[in-house]
Amino acid sequence: MNASQQVEASSPSLGEHNLTEPVIVVVGSLNMDLVTVTDHVPDAGETVLGSSFHTFCGGKGANQAVACARFGAKVHMIGCIGDDSFGQDLLHNLEAEGIDCSGITIIQGKSSGTAAITINDHDNRIIVVPGANGEFTATLVEKHRELIQAADLLLMQLEVPMETVKAAAFIAQEHRVPIMLNPAPAAPLDAAWMETINWFTPNEHELSIMLGNQLKLETDSSSAMEHWGALLGTWPERIIMTKGADGALWTTADGQVHHTKGLNVEVKDTTGAGDTFNGALAVSLAEGRSLEEAVKRSVAAGALSVTRFGAQGGMPTRTELEAFLQTGKTSYSS
Repeated sequence: MNASQQVEASSPSLGEHNLTEPVIVVVGSLNMDLVTVTDHVPDAGETVLGSSFHTFCGGKGANQAVACARFGAKVHMIGCIGDDSFGQDLLHNLEAEGIDCSGITIIQGKSSGTAAITINDHDNRIIVVPGANGEFTATLVEKHRELIQAADLLLMQLEVPMETVKAAAFIAQEHRVPIMLNPAPAAPLDAAWMETINWFTPNEHELSIMLGNQLKLETDSSSAMEHWGALLGTWPERIIMTKGADGALWTTADGQVHHTKGLNVEVKDTTGAGDTFNGALAVSLAEGRSLEEAVKRSVAAGALSVTRFGAQGGMPTRTELEAFLQTGKTSYSS
């Protein structure tokens, strides 16, 4: 059989035991983030002065791998980097986080992925150039089958080719490994293939695209909550929709909508907040926590992350998250 063949969704055994150090495999992208902070975003043909410039190791895959590691998981990263200095920096950064990088392939003659990020008024605009991420094939995933089949959870995004994501999902399903998919960047997903995924974590825009814009907000709708409930209800307990500063929405098996509200913090940089949320959610579910508790922890983790600069630089550790949950204070140990 191959990755294009359909397989039935597994029934993961999460919740039957609590793992103190769950094994999570992340299949995804690695990018170098080139961050410019400015008081004014230039129009076409306009040149402006920025206030600061930074480089940070990033990419949704690598970011979520770092988040998982900081929240207490044993993490294996599968992906691709170029044979440039950025690639070496990305590799060394993950190794410094204690992440196993044996699944990372260096693509000769290719640059590593980059993300040009402009921050203005606490918000961000991002242009991603895939580079070596675009060379991440299903064949390369297959070479690391053993890592996936031994995992407690597989975490993926859509910054690498779809065929690669599907190949990894097939391996996980074959070995009954639960799968979490962060469908970003937004893309329509085949309903039959979606059956193989245990949890989806889109934002509002990504959810609509993911479902093929099948459900629209009617002008006479009584409330936005009713609208999102209809969308989430198409996949009960499997879609956790992030709403930025407003927290997250999710449903129980009977379709009842729950809103885990966001937390009031001083925002410095929203880059990486979603990746932090995904890492915290993956670890929490892999530890056997209920969906309600997992979402609560993840919303808190995301809130903490925006109080510092950088996608990975703002990610809290497990100790910092626990302290925040207990005290509500956002002070860091470093």
